[in-house]
Amino acid sequence: MRKKIVFSAMMSIILLLSACSFGGFKADHKYKIEPFEFTNQHNEKVSLESLKGTVWLAQFVFTNCETVCLPMMANMTDLQQQLQDEGVEDYKLVSFSIDPQTDTPEALQTYLDSFDPVDQSKWEMLTGYSQKAIENFAIGSFKTFVNKAPGEDQVVHGTAFSLVNKDGVAVKTYNGATEVPYEQIIKDMKALIKQDSES
Repeated sequence: MRKKIVFSAMMSIILLLSACSFGGFKADHKYKIEPFEFTNQHNEKVSLESLKGTVWLAQFVFTNCETVCLPMMANMTDLQQQLQDEGVEDYKLVSFSIDPQTDTPEALQTYLDSFDPVDQSKWEMLTGYSQKAIENFAIGSFKTFVNKAPGEDQVVHGTAFSLVNKDGVAVKTYNGATEVPYEQIIKDMKALIKQDSES
């Protein structure tokens, strides 16, 4: 009888550990996103509040970028294709322009068109703020660096993709320009979407 109890207890622990390992999601950090209301490529308002209830992946790019933005956008497009292939639907991709004076909604739409994403309806290209505001927002909300020197047309910035949960909290960061961990991002998004849908 005692052996049966011990065996049952051990099996329960194993099953619990398995559930935690494969079905759960563990945040690397918890950066609370500052409230915002910006303008997307369709001249529509998008806010932190309107994104709540949805898992989203963020990045910081700009249309005149001569270096890392092109691979970042291409990688995000590849990721969206893989999300579609995996049947993942309840998510958003959010690109914050870090050159808002140049990046009008129309310019952002043209830029997005050039990458031919599989589903533009899930992609928000945001602008409509000052240069200083986006620099403060990037460091304050995502702990990522953005700086445009006076008189320069290029912007120095981080290249991470940041995963944000349904409550508007950034919980994980990944390489966005090179060696993108697509499988891990998709796994994390699936787990987080499932976790959020059950909470």
